[in-house]
Amino acid sequence: MSENESCATSNEKTSVQGEQPVPSASWNFLKMSNDSTAKTIIVALLLCLVCSVIVSTAAVALKPIQLKNKSLDKKRNILQVAGLYQEGKSIENLFQQVEAKVVDLASGEYATDLQPGMFDQRKAAKDPQQNIVIPVNQDIAHIKQRAKHATVYLVKEHQAIKYFILPVHGYGLWSTLYGFVVLEKDANTIYGLQFYEHAETPGLGGEVDNPSWRAKWPGKLVYASSGIPNIEVVRGTVDRSRPEAIHQVDGLAGATLTSRGVSDLLRYWLSDQGFGPYLKIARSRLGESL
Repeated sequence: MSENESCATSNEKTSVQGEQPVPSASWNFLKMSNDSTAKTIIVALLLCLVCSVIVSTAAVALKPIQLKNKSLDKKRNILQVAGLYQEGKSIENLFQQVEAKVVDLASGEYATDLQPGMFDQRKAAKDPQQNIVIPVNQDIAHIKQRAKHATVYLVKEHQAIKYFILPVHGYGLWSTLYGFVVLEKDANTIYGLQFYEHAETPGLGGEVDNPSWRAKWPGKLVYASSGIPNIEVVRGTVDRSRPEAIHQVDGLAGATLTSRGVSDLLRYWLSDQGFGPYLKIARSRLGESL
């Protein structure tokens, strides 16, 4: 090897050995001052990213449990309004006494092409293919649109219907009230009424949850002799000396609009716009298996 080549090789080695390692991005980040605005922003973004991943993962993992709990809560409310709920007993086992069916509201007949466990009435109410828009002059419940079908729940005794459990909803003062009304086998006498979801004012409209007020409903008749729903929550207390008292329930003190909302939603859902056609068929087949 020549002297020049030796010198060149020596210089290359010196140059390579003298190179400083390029600092990594993480090293540069750690070297930044804790008072640095850029470091604060980066930390905040990383924290948000990590938290969003954790929350999203938890939401996906817990969704089946949430859906199951939602289903159980709905079944509990159905059992309670029908007087079938027993504290400490399995809700699933108790619910075996209840039969669910989907009704075509226009005809009043059962829809054999829809499975009760798969049909979501709220979701259908938002689907243009599965809903109807309610004309303003008929929308006394102030819900704007409803599904073409609804799920009803039947409690039977010796194969004949004992109770009809019907889902109802309508607007009160601040919110839409969702609940169930139970009719006895004559499809006219109320056995119970219970709301399971609303945002009415506690102590006022929220008194729809008060057991003492709910206890005023059993025995009331829905329909007048004309066949038109005549059930009503009156302002103040019912004058029991009047013949129409059989259709009336005491109002909620200080909650006139909520009281009116309850009257209107029941009259809507029990009219020909709602379950009326179905209940007419039920009355015509009184005592038969439906």
